[in-house]
Amino acid sequence: MNNEATEKYLETAKKNVLAKTGKTVEHWAEVVKASGIEKVGQQVAMLKEKHGITHGYAQMICQIASGRLDASVDELLEMQFKGKESLRPLHDAIAAYAGKLGKDVGVDPGKTATSLRRSKKFAAIVPASKTRIDLGINLKGMPGNNRLAEEKPGAMCTHKVRLESAADFNAEVKAWLKEAYEIA
Repeated sequence: MNNEATEKYLETAKKNVLAKTGKTVEHWAEVVKASGIEKVGQQVAMLKEKHGITHGYAQMICQIASGRLDASVDELLEMQFKGKESLRPLHDAIAAYAGKLGKDVGVDPGKTATSLRRSKKFAAIVPASKTRIDLGINLKGMPGNNRLAEEKPGAMCTHKVRLESAADFNAEVKAWLKEAYEIA
């Protein structure tokens, strides 16, 4: 976690889990650990099916159980860009632009991607290969085009833009990101 909005989001989510389930996220993290299930997707499914926890909260609990939220931002970004170091400046430019969209923007690096959120996730920065970042953007209902590719239903973001250089992160892409922020 790297800013006040993200910290506030996490604290609110933890309180909501307690209010909705009567148990703390730490309790649920122990349930996940005790289950012996290793894959996050299966852990999430177990929490949802067996305990009635909603998807977003189940995801957060699994990240807490794995210790991911204990890693520093630098450690998480280092993991994301291992072998892809040349893409880090592009990531940083996208994150900096997103941060300027509003004081409520949370920039949340993980092991494989960086989520950009407001009240909900509006985009994700994914180092997809050694030469490309896929910028996932949530623009529900917007038709795709040759640059703004529609993702399959159920994907974390509704659209994806492939970026290989800073020049690719142009005014058109920034406008899509701003629109996603505004509707989040």
